[in-house]
Amino acid sequence: MVDVRTSQVMKTIKKEEAEGSAPPRDKWSAAQSKVEERSKGGLDKLDRALEHERGKKDRFDELFKKATDKHKPKQDPEG
Repeated sequence: MVDVRTSQVMKTIKKEEAEGSAPPRDKWSAAQSKVEERSKGGLDKLDRALEHERGKKDRFDELFKKATDKHKPKQDPEG
């Protein structure tokens, strides 16, 4: 739907709704399923972030070891 005076689009009609090929989905159930998916995704993200934090100590220890090995004074083979 377009406002003729301002040429602004006021409402768009999806292709499926215009053709009538698929029955319209209940907006409430669609919103509810999105919320459920986000909740599950949020828990997965939280678990991944916690695992990342738990492994941080080991990663930092490894980086520190590499840095100290890199900056150790080189010993002369002569003495």
